[in-house]
Amino acid sequence: MTDISKWIDNEVKTNDVVLFMKGTPDAPACGFSNKATQILTHMGVPFKGINVLDSDDIRQGIKEYTNWPTVPQLYVKGEFVGGSDIMVEMFQSGELKQLMEEKAVA
Repeated sequence: MTDISKWIDNEVKTNDVVLFMKGTPDAPACGFSNKATQILTHMGVPFKGINVLDSDDIRQGIKEYTNWPTVPQLYVKGEFVGGSDIMVEMFQSGELKQLMEEKAVA
């Protein structure tokens, strides 16, 4: 495991909800990251946003960590949930709320 993989693994496992995104929760840098942030904020879920634009290592490392090609990426209690489209579908169906309740984060 590379240093960046270890760092990502630590972030995912030591924070209840982590969103690897373009930009920050206060200033998302793309529409998909903005949508993901809006969903979590609307649900009242506290989360840590990690800006992949701060580092090429983080931007590439997170894609390799999950073998998922796009950002944003949502993790809840160490589990990869998905990207923006999956978050929207889960939010609309109520699955995301259910997941947060099951994981005791919302």
